[in-house]
Amino acid sequence: MASIVLTHSYFLYLDSKQEEAGNAYPPLGTIYAASVLKESGHTVSLFDSMLAGNPSEILPMLESCNPEYLVIYDDGFNYLTKMCLTNMREAAFTMIHLAKAKGITVIISSSDSTDHFDKYLDQGVDYVILGEGEMTLSDLLSTLTSGGERDDIQGIAYRKNTQTINAGKRPVMRDLDTLPLPAWDMINFDAYRKLWLKKTGYFSLNMVTTRGCTYKCNWCAKPIFGNRYNARTPQHVVDELRFLINEKGVQHIWFCDDIFGLKPGWLIEFARLVKEAGLKFQYKIQSRADLMMVDSSVKALSQSGCDTVWVGAESGSQKILDAMEKGITLEQIYESREKLKLGGIKTAFFLQFGYPGEVMEDIRATIRMVLETMPDEIGISVTYPLPGTKLYEMVKSQLGEKSNWKDSDELVMMFQNTFPQAFYKELQRYMHTIYRQKKGLQSIQYLLRNPLSINPGLVRSALMSLYHMPVALVRKKKLNTYKPLV
Repeated sequence: MASIVLTHSYFLYLDSKQEEAGNAYPPLGTIYAASVLKESGHTVSLFDSMLAGNPSEILPMLESCNPEYLVIYDDGFNYLTKMCLTNMREAAFTMIHLAKAKGITVIISSSDSTDHFDKYLDQGVDYVILGEGEMTLSDLLSTLTSGGERDDIQGIAYRKNTQTINAGKRPVMRDLDTLPLPAWDMINFDAYRKLWLKKTGYFSLNMVTTRGCTYKCNWCAKPIFGNRYNARTPQHVVDELRFLINEKGVQHIWFCDDIFGLKPGWLIEFARLVKEAGLKFQYKIQSRADLMMVDSSVKALSQSGCDTVWVGAESGSQKILDAMEKGITLEQIYESREKLKLGGIKTAFFLQFGYPGEVMEDIRATIRMVLETMPDEIGISVTYPLPGTKLYEMVKSQLGEKSNWKDSDELVMMFQNTFPQAFYKELQRYMHTIYRQKKGLQSIQYLLRNPLSINPGLVRSALMSLYHMPVALVRKKKLNTYKPLV
């Protein structure tokens, strides 16, 4: 059996937006891999990059453990890893060089290395795992430690006599219950708990119930799990929840599935088992507007503790939604917001500006949608071309050397759109300002109707509306100075 140091390439300190928000979750995909490796009898040590100060901090572990292998296994459930942020790529390169200087064999599994395996092989990586990685990694290590023939392994890329060998991806796993639970024993719970309590006052942890997504939004990449949708059984999920809540004191769960609870029957059974187990917690999920039109699903979410649903609204223009191949309508966005509100569940909107063909009329439609529905939270980005997508193929001729953001707050348009780059930065600021302004006005109205319900949050929101009003006017005026490029 092999001696392995396992890590990942996402460093919170290299992503200022996420660091400020305190969105620090353990590397779920990484500890799934750790669990599989430990079950196979390997000796595994974890260097958790999430809370590390810099990539060189791995060096003491490489020296003390003296491993045969360094495995950089990114958390494919963290959507930021799909974006292949250059800060994280460079951090991975640093760890690769440190390991190779000590004669350690390096294996990597990530969205970026799957899409650009030659770049990683050029940096000295010995093996790149393509796509879903646990079984491929297990097979690779078994073969290497037993002296078997690596040419027989599906799902890897490597160099042989200076030639790149691409063995292609293997089919994704279907029965997720056969996987051992993540190696939670390797995580420093105290460090994560301290950070969450400081930022939010509660302790949140990440879990996943499914892999993959069957929908075909043409800007969304699926380099790891593909278009199949496979789910753990509700009982399997509840068993893990019971451990995390009862043994580790977790109060809140971020279910980081691309689509949580696609099947109403799964949700209903999940809600029943949560109640039966007496579990008390809140959770947030990602879903779609059309799925939230099912009354039984909303009821099951509410009964099982769902606090917030992040909906991929993206745009208030049906023209843009259709161009994205979202497969939803504006009416569904409006109605799902109302259904979730009636069910006592907060709605958060993902919004995306800058999709090819978007003009000012479409932008105004998105602003109108937000102000009419007033979701409880909004997250704003600009269109980001990911390799392997239809969108990427549409704009790749315009992409220069810069095809990745350095961190998630960069918000750079990497292809030419209707307006110049600075417009989209200002648009994001304006959108947040007018949203908060209306939030404040709603708070004032509520306080006038319910004077005995005063609390610091409502008062602060109401007072901030006085600040946002003039700021919104200034930002709108600045937006109007930008002229279309085409």
